[in-house]
Amino acid sequence: MRIVFMGTPEFAVPSFNALVDNGYEVVAAFTQPDRPSGRGNKLTACPVKVAAQQKGVPVYQFEKIRRKEGREALEALQPDLFVTAAFGQILSQRLLDIPPMGTVNVHASLLPKYRGAAPINWCIAMGETTAGVTTMFTDAGVDTGDMALKAETPIGELETAGELTERLAKIGAELLIETLKKLEAGECPRTPQNEEEMSHERMLSREDGLIDWMMSAEEIACRVRGFNPWPGTFTYMPDGGVMKLWLARAASGSGRPGEVIEASAKKGLLIACGNGALEVLEMQAPGAKRMNAKAYLMGKSIPVGTIFSRERTEA
Repeated sequence: MRIVFMGTPEFAVPSFNALVDNGYEVVAAFTQPDRPSGRGNKLTACPVKVAAQQKGVPVYQFEKIRRKEGREALEALQPDLFVTAAFGQILSQRLLDIPPMGTVNVHASLLPKYRGAAPINWCIAMGETTAGVTTMFTDAGVDTGDMALKAETPIGELETAGELTERLAKIGAELLIETLKKLEAGECPRTPQNEEEMSHERMLSREDGLIDWMMSAEEIACRVRGFNPWPGTFTYMPDGGVMKLWLARAASGSGRPGEVIEASAKKGLLIACGNGALEVLEMQAPGAKRMNAKAYLMGKSIPVGTIFSRERTEA
């Protein structure tokens, strides 16, 4: 079985490696083009490209795979199956018709919930306690195809999107191999998605990380975890400086939304919300490194009564 793999970020690497390590004939890896990264804006290869080069698998990179050059490259490879995982481009029906066995996608949610580009982030941000991976047969819609297999896992109380992504990537790789084995044996289920249970979340932007202190402490705490490491959550200090929050949990307390109601090395940093209070566990003050909130307060002070805001003000 000739397989063309399509994927880009770190999430897709375990699935790619699992195919090669389990003896599948991966004839090519298609990834997004190299992008500028870091302070020097140096062109950087994506994780799947790096993994493919390490395995000796040819790499193809097209800005738009649906264009003629992408289609012709795929047709020339004569694949039996496409396997995708967080590729980042939508495949047209003309491309989906190329492999006779279809396209299997590894999607990081329990479909039909959390379709779209950032399922792990939104799953945590929306307060879910269970996450998972679904293998599915891709059609021309966005994550709308028939489901093959699912695997569930509980979300840790303080687990971040970055941590959950790493776990789901491994779970997804195992589920992919199980799916392909069933597909080869003619025993792979195809279950249509229930559109009444569907949810589709948009792509994240940096602005999503700006904290709205009118929200409940539980909602904000979920967003802090769900948007870690990107886009990160932040708020403005009275002098206009940006305070980043990396980890937090809901606690009891009351005050004006955004008001610091506790700030000490012993008790930590507590900020009032629309309902309850947010206990900040990890933070990053302007010009400082990321650190434990209590450790920060051992050397620096944040006066009780300080108001954090959604609006930047000049000192």
